[in-house]
Amino acid sequence: MKLASRINELEPSDIRNVMKIIAANPGTISMASGAPDPKLYPAEAIAASTDRILKQEPGVALSYGMTLGRVELREQIAKLMAREGVTCTKDQIMVTTGSQQGLSLAAQLFCDPGDLIVTENPSYLGALSAFKPHEVNYVGIDGDDEGMDLEALEEYLKSNEKVKAIYLVPNFQNPTGKTWTKERRQGLLDIAYKYDLPIIEDNAYGELRYEGERVPSFMSLDTKGQVIHLGSFSKILSPGLRVGWMAASSDLINKLEMLKYGADLQSVELTQMIVTDFLTHNDLDEHLDKIKAVYKKRRDAMLKAIQEEFPPEVHYIRPEGGMFVWVELPEYIDTKELLNQSVERKVAYVPGQSFYPDESKTNTMRLNFSAMEEDKISEGVQILGRLISELIAQH
Repeated sequence: MKLASRINELEPSDIRNVMKIIAANPGTISMASGAPDPKLYPAEAIAASTDRILKQEPGVALSYGMTLGRVELREQIAKLMAREGVTCTKDQIMVTTGSQQGLSLAAQLFCDPGDLIVTENPSYLGALSAFKPHEVNYVGIDGDDEGMDLEALEEYLKSNEKVKAIYLVPNFQNPTGKTWTKERRQGLLDIAYKYDLPIIEDNAYGELRYEGERVPSFMSLDTKGQVIHLGSFSKILSPGLRVGWMAASSDLINKLEMLKYGADLQSVELTQMIVTDFLTHNDLDEHLDKIKAVYKKRRDAMLKAIQEEFPPEVHYIRPEGGMFVWVELPEYIDTKELLNQSVERKVAYVPGQSFYPDESKTNTMRLNFSAMEEDKISEGVQILGRLISELIAQH
């Protein structure tokens, strides 16, 4: 059987590989997750919503629906977008099967085979995986704590006409936890306008802020309709519902609707109705305050343990929100090789190499704090710290 040539370019995700390792080693303290804590899903409220829907509107919930998504849900999402400073209507929003589908659709919308998408360096691994099947290439641009290096970006754009879009995670980035400043966001917009490039703004973690002030979204600063904003209920309600959205100009949404129709006709009607009902009958901010209080404690526990247990040669980023702490070890330590020794001691994490588009940096790791209790976080970091200290002492 002859397969399409693009299949040869695809490789298993490092995160999936780590999860297989964890499954084969019961009792492992996993800092490799990218998910919320299942104990914090609003299960009772979701059960009540599901029961109410299936009793009152079973024929609607179990039938086909609109490709754009349910009107009532898009109206609710427009209210959430207002929290980001964005004024938009339901007709500028399309419901997606998780924000992951939005990444795939955006690549289809803007890129032909062989085109380039500029990303942060490192960048969200799931986005790189979503772009690749469309035969799109990508290049990472380095940055600092305020965002992408705009001088380096513009220098690259001057000599690369194949670039068709810029992708970024501006709030509590996966994997680094960094947040772009307002000034750096405006600077990137100015460059996007100059080169007529769309910006794909992935805001999956935006509501998980534990300190500091909300920074205006790229879409709220955009005056020319060049930003596509991706949102998701996966991190704040439940990833299993698979409800996300894209917000953009009406013209772009109309084109994205045609692409989505060819992909899956529509997102699941029942889960759309569950989210709509949840938002109607529950206080979202009350729920967010509950989960943020838990995640803040876990973040603080991880930062405290890193400060106490990791040797001074190790550098890490203190995130204001999100789910991850990014760690950089001395250059002579390969974190993929280190993972094997770490798993032997019953601790796992995600090596950072695959988050770089060119996989050039081998001495980084992503640590998740959202999915574990504080005592396990402290224990895992302590074990990992001892292992790193041993390797440094041997060098």
